Amino acid sequence: MSGMKGICGIALRGTQAVSVEVEVEITGGLFSITVVGLPDTAVKEARERVRAALRGIGLTLRGRIAINLAPADLPKEGALLDLPMAVGLAKAAGRIEYSKHALFMGELALDGRLRWVRGAVPAAVLARESGAPLYVPHANEQEVALVSGVEAYAVDTLLDLMLHFSGQKTLPRIESRTFEEMDFAADTDFADIKGQFAAKRALEIAAAGHHNLLMTGSPGSGKTLLARALKGILPPLSDEEMMEVLLVRSTAGLPAEPGRARPFRSAHHTASAAAICGGGASMRPGEVSLADRGVLFLDEFPEFSRDVLESLRQPLEDGSITVSRAAGSITYPARVLLVTACNPCPCGYSGDPVEPCKCSPSALDRYKRKLSGPILDRIDLHVAVPRLRPEELVSLDGDCGERSSDVQSRVKTARQIQQERWKEMGYHCNAELPEKILRKHLNIEPDVKNFLANTMKSLRMSGRGFSRILRVARTVADLDGAEKISVPHVAESLSYREGCAFSGSGWGA
Repeated sequence: MSGMKGICGIALRGTQAVSVEVEVEITGGLFSITVVGLPDTAVKEARERVRAALRGIGLTLRGRIAINLAPADLPKEGALLDLPMAVGLAKAAGRIEYSKHALFMGELALDGRLRWVRGAVPAAVLARESGAPLYVPHANEQEVALVSGVEAYAVDTLLDLMLHFSGQKTLPRIESRTFEEMDFAADTDFADIKGQFAAKRALEIAAAGHHNLLMTGSPGSGKTLLARALKGILPPLSDEEMMEVLLVRSTAGLPAEPGRARPFRSAHHTASAAAICGGGASMRPGEVSLADRGVLFLDEFPEFSRDVLESLRQPLEDGSITVSRAAGSITYPARVLLVTACNPCPCGYSGDPVEPCKCSPSALDRYKRKLSGPILDRIDLHVAVPRLRPEELVSLDGDCGERSSDVQSRVKTARQIQQERWKEMGYHCNAELPEKILRKHLNIEPDVKNFLANTMKSLRMSGRGFSRILRVARTVADLDGAEKISVPHVAESLSYREGCAFSGSGWGA
């Protein structure tokens, strides 16, 4: 809102902050405060918080007071506007003289203290773009400091802000700081997981190319453990990705996490479509956006409602999701690495070498039909996770494989190769490539075409599935450091497409 001036607060529209000008009129008559400009209940209740906070600094409000929050057709919600309303009232009552354009945000306590509010990162971005100073609660200082080039001040109490305007006190300016390069320990290290070398290899490929993954196995085979180990091999967030993650977290009211570790979100199978995709009255981001640039783990994948699973099809393809309601529509980033896990059948033991399956053919067929072909088509890697043998479980010694740090170094190298290759086209990894660019810049060996032509005759696969085979093969070649895609790379890619234990029954086709 470039036309705004004077005392302004902010309203959030997705991950974007919008300037809200606070206009105050005080006239004679019996005392009353009216707030107009599409405020929600929390904004209307700010009248009592602001009145008590101003009384605490010796300013008693009198007369009929009208507060207008412009633009009038933009919905305002939350406690973000407490501080700008208090400053506007203090100016209208003659307590302070302030004519500059500035942005204020913060929730007021009854004694004038300022509490943490969501949206500090979008507000700092808006302040940098508009060139206006930003005044935020001290509790939001760490978030604002991550946005460079902004003039921002940390405020503890309303009295401190009044003294700052009168020249009796100087508020500390928030100094910008760089994103921290912290070494984070993986919750689960690859070296702590016995066996499952095929699944570990699939996780490495998924991390290197940002490919979606489906793990199928009996209960207790280690699917959840493997999914949680994935975070430890992902490369750290870049500056651009870190800012994108911060904007989403700040919008959702979540504190900024230290370091550059990628998000890991795990959703329960009873979650609603609004919880996963975003929405509600205030159109907050959902789990698929909170996991942006990181991992979204869906355990018991077939138990999610059909509406939830089908609603994931568009964000998995586009890397963003648009939440549309009567009040408008908001687009959130949703470039996630989807990791899913499921049992092979309702009882969980179909194909298990130890426990016999007790499911009827009709129950097995109903279970498999819970996952539609289009949603499975968007999952690049399908891998079976068999249960370990008893002798493997009880063995306390022996090497369980590489450590996560060693795998992560290979993943970083592969990601750097991809970024160098695709940076001029605006892509970060192989999974993001559209089909037109993928086929034009594949760089394959001559014998790969003949191999694919012969193999595809026996496979039931859509055009999208075929493109995903090529993307995964490109990632396998990058992990090997190969310039061109060769037959072994494509063969390994096909093994993961057909690697699900149920591919012959329609799963993973």
